[in-house]
Amino acid sequence: MEINEILEISPYSLSKDQKRELLNNRLHELTRKHYEQCLPYRRMMDAMELDMDNLPGYEKLPFLPVRLFKEFELRSCEKDEIVKTMTSSGTTGQQVSRIFLDRETSSAQQKCLTKIVSHFIGTKRVPMLILDTSAVVKNRSMFSARGAGILGFSMFGSKRQYALDENMELDIEGMKNFLEEHKDETIFMFGFTFMIWQHFYKKLIETGYLPNLSKGVLIHGGGWKKLVNEKVSPIEYKKRLNEVCGILPENMHDYYGMVEQTGCVYMECQCGHLHASVFSDVLIRRPKDFSLAAVGEQGLIEVVSVLPGSYPGHVLLTEDEGMILGEDDCPCGLKGKYFKIEGRIKNAEIRGCSDTYATKF
Repeated sequence: MEINEILEISPYSLSKDQKRELLNNRLHELTRKHYEQCLPYRRMMDAMELDMDNLPGYEKLPFLPVRLFKEFELRSCEKDEIVKTMTSSGTTGQQVSRIFLDRETSSAQQKCLTKIVSHFIGTKRVPMLILDTSAVVKNRSMFSARGAGILGFSMFGSKRQYALDENMELDIEGMKNFLEEHKDETIFMFGFTFMIWQHFYKKLIETGYLPNLSKGVLIHGGGWKKLVNEKVSPIEYKKRLNEVCGILPENMHDYYGMVEQTGCVYMECQCGHLHASVFSDVLIRRPKDFSLAAVGEQGLIEVVSVLPGSYPGHVLLTEDEGMILGEDDCPCGLKGKYFKIEGRIKNAEIRGCSDTYATKF
């Protein structure tokens, strides 16, 4: 099945068996493509003694640790076919992942994101309040996962307003005018979890400006590490935002995603669970031997995606830990696996994973 046909499927509609057949077919196709067109990938698969004529179910396909994208140029397209190079958000001095996109993969990412997010906010474009600064998009040196996230989600906005000015202060006048102009409409809000807390929530408290965003739908992502240090749980986060601007807790959706598989986001349902769509899946592996963990057992998160055609990012081992909570039986009614993130693995374990993997070559 071609990628555009796959992207016609409703994102949470397939049962476990239907989804497994779809993923096996597509991931086998991608594995063969990357084997043919990406020499470093071929060498890795040969070292793993993968039988290309008899590929196993996707749970047994060899995964690449995400950090390989920081260390190697991994692409399955010609240099002149690259239309965009995505980079991960690393701190100064850190190596960043480089993800090479051709036109087809870039287009598929956009279609996939649209399909998943529309399930939660509807297909009609609505006014959008971006809980960040426009500087992050204007300044190309800042343009990383954060800028890409803002641009990617901006396609859902009919008219856009940034909540923060270039100095990361609240643009109260801009927000007042925007909300007055769209006072009876649904407002779509997007931002990054910690930035929203630090520069939106805290500044609303500080300034005493309490906008009415009760008709708002918020999508946010980017990890909880810093908020855990501040002892802010997801429930507390929703409660506090609701108190200052009226966004209903059931209209706030966290998401899990990464630049190495842009487009395949894992959205939070109204029950507070992250969900895999039909376009991707989550597997949990035990760190000691990479065997599959049971439901409810914590381990390393592996993600698979139908999208990556221009680079071998279809089967990846992340540096995050989590656990699967169930499959096809979330009270929200969405089919597919649902899971939670427990946080990043510690450096010693990261090194351990890479070292273990490196011994195979």
